[in-house]
Amino acid sequence: MRGMSWKYKANATLEGLTGYTLTRAGRVTKAPPKPAPPKPAPELVRLPGDEVRPPVDPVHDRLLRAPVFLLSSVRSGSTLLRVMLNTHSQIHSPIETHFRRMTVGLPTDPVRQAMELLGHTHSDLEHLVWDRMLHRELSRSGKPVLVEKTPSNVFAWRRLATCWPDARFIFLLRHPMSIVQSWHEADPDKRPMEEAVPRTLSYMTYLQEARTHLPGATIRYENLVAEPEVELRRLCAFLDVGWEPSMLNYGEQDHGGFVKGVGDWRDKIRSGTVVAGRPLPSGDELPPELREICGLWDYR
Repeated sequence: MRGMSWKYKANATLEGLTGYTLTRAGRVTKAPPKPAPPKPAPELVRLPGDEVRPPVDPVHDRLLRAPVFLLSSVRSGSTLLRVMLNTHSQIHSPIETHFRRMTVGLPTDPVRQAMELLGHTHSDLEHLVWDRMLHRELSRSGKPVLVEKTPSNVFAWRRLATCWPDARFIFLLRHPMSIVQSWHEADPDKRPMEEAVPRTLSYMTYLQEARTHLPGATIRYENLVAEPEVELRRLCAFLDVGWEPSMLNYGEQDHGGFVKGVGDWRDKIRSGTVVAGRPLPSGDELPPELREICGLWDYR
């Protein structure tokens, strides 16, 4: 054992000094090169004086026409509504694209100078990328109506309405305490109950703000699972498409993977059928922080 230990130390010393390793047979071999440390991500340099503004020429600056944004909190049933809408022959509702996280890098002074002289703000360039990406996604589907449903879009509702002045909005509500409980139960080890209220209430607050300032159709998760045909007929009328009974059987079509990070991933959504919602919580279960939003959403 002492000899083996000595050989290991000798090899380590030899490799450190020369870059070569002495093998047990006495041969000298070239040690594999050590991987280079990862380069730090370049810092994003935004154009000065950035301004979020509508397209100068909506007809030519936007490829995507009248996109629909499904605004909701996390754990509100938005994946269920997405796949039911996506089953429609005229509606494409993809997985959560997180498109608003896409930005544009302008790493050199000349390119920044060029963009400023061409009259672009940094947000203008991002809007062009967003529009092109979503338009390509819709074009690939062969359908005319896009419904995008990333929950974090609630934090950027003003920018969405500015980027696409003809955008339409669907607001999906669920009992706030049910949202809290579902968020915790989705990953109990990483989502402790004491964090559930503040983490989800931020989504609800911005959703209510969007409902206050934007026109659109409001739907409740509890009504959707109790009377799906009634609610879907109403949404079809809002979207100006005909009702299709196949929307009730979303499990018969492929809607992309049910993967954590781009939508719901749990057994209920994988069942392919509408599952009844949980019983509404009693007033005794309601934390004080949720009382105001419950009142605003008429959950009393």
